[in-house]
Amino acid sequence: MNTSVEIRRVDSKSSLKTFIDFQYDLYKDNPYFVPKLFRDEMDTLHKERNAAFEFCDAEYYMAYKDNRLVGRVAAIINHKANNKWGRKMVRFGWFDFIDDKEVSGALLAKVEEYGRQKGMTEIVGPLGFTDLDCEGMLTDGFDQIGTLATSYNYEYYPKHIDAMAGFEKDNDYLEFKIYIPEGIPERLIKLSSMIQDRYNLHVKKVTKKEVFEGGYGKKIFNIINDTFKDLYGYSELSDKQIDQYIKAYFPLIDLNLVTLIEDRNHDNKLVGVAITLPSMSYALQKCRRGRLFPFGWYHILQAIKCHKTNMVDLLLLGILPEYRPKGANALMFSDLIPRYIDYGFEWAESQVEMETNKGVQSQWQFFKTENHKKRRCYKKTI
Repeated sequence: MNTSVEIRRVDSKSSLKTFIDFQYDLYKDNPYFVPKLFRDEMDTLHKERNAAFEFCDAEYYMAYKDNRLVGRVAAIINHKANNKWGRKMVRFGWFDFIDDKEVSGALLAKVEEYGRQKGMTEIVGPLGFTDLDCEGMLTDGFDQIGTLATSYNYEYYPKHIDAMAGFEKDNDYLEFKIYIPEGIPERLIKLSSMIQDRYNLHVKKVTKKEVFEGGYGKKIFNIINDTFKDLYGYSELSDKQIDQYIKAYFPLIDLNLVTLIEDRNHDNKLVGVAITLPSMSYALQKCRRGRLFPFGWYHILQAIKCHKTNMVDLLLLGILPEYRPKGANALMFSDLIPRYIDYGFEWAESQVEMETNKGVQSQWQFFKTENHKKRRCYKKTI
């Protein structure tokens, strides 16, 4: 194929730094883009730092035109997920590019080539290494601020994919803005009381000591594994990955906004988890080029410790399948809503939910909601 686009493989720490920094230049001054922290991106993409490389292979590529960096993409093969779901797919992620179809086409062609060399038969994305990485390309909601757990992209991105031969929908996601009520809805109060009496479920608030020394950190992620195991493309987190997430994120998390549900009838078995945190979207926008220094750390701490934000991110919510019909999620929200009100939050971000997951979407029946964003994962036979 004749092209003026040159594709270069990331082959050093220096070129990986360039790969990561491209996002900050492409979205400079965009009011909706929320940058990822450079340190977090390096930890995720560096093959010696991310435990996902126990079962993943990956290469990263950058596109140059007239000797100028104009795009990037990651090619990822998650062998655990492929084996579980019976697919031979190469994932594309960290997919960013200028509004030039030659650039986007050349990048995905390189991912397809890599996939074929590895025996893959389809290309799917945008996806990361695991479900805890960003998923899906924004197709609606370009005028809505991004979140820590999702990626933002320009409106021309899906237009490029739609114009490419062979690509079609693989999975769609919805995101909801959930408005915080002035008090706990009466229906929710009654339901929570009934659930506690009938099923002997109760709310558990944990301390950092319980998370790090009492085994609750692992229990929490085991619930996440059990809850998400049947969702699109999911591969269970390994013990090494779980240890990484506990060490990386729990020291900063406000445990007042983490709610667990236990079953007293079964030795206080952990059956549900809600990990929520003050939105860091505006704070991250103040971190110059995704760096914590010289002043980025201050804005992050203001959001986490002083709640200098009107948003809360519902980062991870999971309830064991057998407890969902019992309404265990009602206990979570009954505990969290007064805390959200006290912190001054006005609305919550649901994060991505599969379009077909009506069970998850039914959780918001007690609240005023707005479906303000949509995302899509694409697939193509290669």
